[in-house]
Amino acid sequence: MHSPMEVDDALPAYDIGTRLPCQWRGNDTYQMVEIIERRHVLGLWEYYVHYIDYNRRLDEWVTPDRFDTTRVEIASARSSKEPADTSDRKVTRNMKRKLNDIHDQNGTQDTDPALEKEHEEITKVKNINTIELGRYEVDTWYFSPYPEEFATMDKLFICEFCLKYMKKRRTLDRHKLKCELRHPPGDEIYRSGNISVFEVDGKKNKIYCQNLCLLAKLFLDHKTLYYDVDPFLFYILTEVDSRGCHVVGYFSKEKHSMDDYNLACILTLPPFQRKGYGKFLISLAYELSKKENKVGTPEKPLSDLGLLSFRSYWTSVLLEILRKYRGNLSIKDISSLTAIKTEDIVSTLQSLNLIKYWKGQHVISVSPKVIEEHLQQNCKQTLKVDPNKLHWTPLASPKTKHRY
Repeated sequence: MHSPMEVDDALPAYDIGTRLPCQWRGNDTYQMVEIIERRHVLGLWEYYVHYIDYNRRLDEWVTPDRFDTTRVEIASARSSKEPADTSDRKVTRNMKRKLNDIHDQNGTQDTDPALEKEHEEITKVKNINTIELGRYEVDTWYFSPYPEEFATMDKLFICEFCLKYMKKRRTLDRHKLKCELRHPPGDEIYRSGNISVFEVDGKKNKIYCQNLCLLAKLFLDHKTLYYDVDPFLFYILTEVDSRGCHVVGYFSKEKHSMDDYNLACILTLPPFQRKGYGKFLISLAYELSKKENKVGTPEKPLSDLGLLSFRSYWTSVLLEILRKYRGNLSIKDISSLTAIKTEDIVSTLQSLNLIKYWKGQHVISVSPKVIEEHLQQNCKQTLKVDPNKLHWTPLASPKTKHRY
């Protein structure tokens, strides 16, 4: 291992695409990384690395003293042995397997390879490392297209109420004295205890929703809307205290979806994850679908974490329904009761091995004992939506224009 040296010293400037072991964060173990980018800072090289077979959220800038230089794989030498496609920089093998599962189970359409390549090139290096939001300082996971003057900052300061972003803490402190917002700028549609949900119209509150999308992109590794927010409604989940309503997470949905999508994008902010808020938001999306008298499904493809969250929700809902009705239901019956699309029901029951294909149709094959076993394994007590506390009216469908 080596210590950082000046550029002109013996330590080489490794080329982009080079692979070598790098010391893992905070301990003495080493993981193979690929160099994605490099920069020259105060006479030293720094390298932006991707840990092979790990999620991109762990990508980071490192100094050369963390490298094990005894096992270096030069990009040009490796390319003669491997296929030329380097898309692993964007999606690791683990993620590819999960994404393939999503495509297989949900029948998503292929994306444009040229657009994927362009997206990969633009977003390959995380531009902002940390944000301060309310009482939390949060390490970011991915690139987000903030305006150029802000995108070069190592840390951004964000107002937790209006989501305006700033370069300096003193600017945020001055802003707090003037900002009158204490909750998302929309209608409160749900309140239970210290949990409150607001519906915000992307057309009526464009700046707020654009700021929300930029914030969300720091933690989502797929293309999301940033500026075209007009066709969307945003459902903001907050925790309420004496100071106001603090954003915990959100989901967005199209105002009028031709594909039965009841959710376009979903995020629980990192400080609030693993508390049941993700499943709560998904449950809320389906409660809205029920009020619309529609079945719903999330927009595809789902992120890896998104698929896990939806599969967990679908599993718990379907098992509870099967226990209540002792399994004497058709797929169509379950869809009507839950507002879950039949394709999602089938894929979930297949993952639980509770469905068979017999004489040209799917048949639920389950006993009460098996249902109880699955419930013990899969269903943990979590935050639940109380439909009686949801006060919401669906948007009127757009009027069809007739030609005479």
